[in-house]
Amino acid sequence: MKKILILLFVLANFSCVDDIKKEEIHIEGIAFGSSFSVKYLEDSSKKYDQSIDSIIHAINKSLSTYIPTSDISRINKGDSTVIVDELFKEVFTKSKRIHQETNGIFDPSIGILVNAWGFGPEKPIENLDSIKVKSLLQFVGFEKVVLKDNFVKKAYPEIYLDFNSIAPGYAADVIGRFLESKNISDYMVEMGGEIRARGKNKHGNDWKIAIENPNFDGSRSFAAFISLKNQSLSTSGNYRKFKIDEKGQKYAHTINTKTGFSSKTDLLSASVISNADCADVDGYATAFMAMGYQKTLEFLKNRPDLKVFLIYSKPDGTIATYATVKFEK
Repeated sequence: MKKILILLFVLANFSCVDDIKKEEIHIEGIAFGSSFSVKYLEDSSKKYDQSIDSIIHAINKSLSTYIPTSDISRINKGDSTVIVDELFKEVFTKSKRIHQETNGIFDPSIGILVNAWGFGPEKPIENLDSIKVKSLLQFVGFEKVVLKDNFVKKAYPEIYLDFNSIAPGYAADVIGRFLESKNISDYMVEMGGEIRARGKNKHGNDWKIAIENPNFDGSRSFAAFISLKNQSLSTSGNYRKFKIDEKGQKYAHTINTKTGFSSKTDLLSASVISNADCADVDGYATAFMAMGYQKTLEFLKNRPDLKVFLIYSKPDGTIATYATVKFEK
């Protein structure tokens, strides 16, 4: 009789576990100068607000150029004693690979020019002309930076690293990995527009994401929708973040690493989807914006692992789209 009671107790416990209803838990806030949203299916008592805040804090402490005491800020100021952490090392390694794959178009050492044009945390240079830009270009080139024994070595002390074009996607990855460590298989992490999705939403469907039209007037409308199947998505565009000089000329925030000037291409928006990490697609989307439409198509010929939705301007000024994956209108 005792064995039967124990067996019934164990079966009852398993039944209780199975009966626990998973709910969609939503955590949102501000990070990296933008908003973030984390949704996951779990027992409602398991909320990880503090853990997610701690992850964001750790990434900022390592990689934020907007925090003067962060590791990257100290390195940019010439502190050669900084021992970088695992977060920095992974972002640096990923950036090196994408830098090489894109023939230097993706380049985190562009920071000195990002600042010069007024898109970074440092004071911009007034009346920036071709002569000043050329003098700064000698301090650009990620091949001039190495990571050895957890120390960053720069060929020139003026080299200014800026991982802001990959850090939001990386933050989505780290938060996603944390949720997976808690045996959460259904989640969607959105960090400043960079998305890592796994499993299903609360309705049992794939996570559906909207891709914005490139509206220069500040309004919001959507070009397409995509369902993510254990994938990451990043969208980059020059239609929201730009500056206007005293002559009324627009300068986009994507800086051409070869010329030092704003990238003026026919590509208005690049959305990249892959089974890879969100940091990876974040980096590729940035590179494609600098490449332009035709060069992006050439690059994609050898990268079937990358799916894209591109919005570009045709020679006659009309807007067109190109997709290598099924989207919904």
